[in-house]
Amino acid sequence: MTNKEKVIVNINGQEFSVLGNESEEYILSIAKIVDENIKEIMQKNKRLSQSMAAILAAFNMADKYTKTLKELNEIKENVVEPLKKFEQMKNDLNNSNLKIQGLRDECNSYKDELLQSKREIENLSKTIRQYEQELKKKEDELAEALKTVENLQNKLFEDQVEMVQLRKELREALKMLGMN
Repeated sequence: MTNKEKVIVNINGQEFSVLGNESEEYILSIAKIVDENIKEIMQKNKRLSQSMAAILAAFNMADKYTKTLKELNEIKENVVEPLKKFEQMKNDLNNSNLKIQGLRDECNSYKDELLQSKREIENLSKTIRQYEQELKKKEDELAEALKTVENLQNKLFEDQVEMVQLRKELREALKMLGMN
């Protein structure tokens, strides 16, 4: 249960006992506003009775309250819509940041894959260079072997020609000697 404040207030020269949930200062400030409104109305028209002045003051305060409430609602509408837009923009920004982070992660993944691919290419290029060097060496060895084979074939041919010549000479010599 809430504590109720009992406050004695003076409005247009009359004392009233007011019971409320608000602080004494608040209740006194409200009573002062009512008192000032009634006194202002009575000063403008001295022929009004106290009850008529109170009714006019209540009417003026109700008018001011209604206009202020309408203005407050308009302000709320003017503030609420931008706040909704702000919240939507904030959500959009958060979503965009999440997407950006996802894209950064994906980009980093691609960078890692690219780096790995570059390493593999470097290793394959190194292996290819080694194979090319070995191939060149084998080609040089093959060329040398072919040269040796050609030299041996030439030597063989020359030896065969010499042998045929020697046989011919041997046959002639044997013929001359009468051995054949």
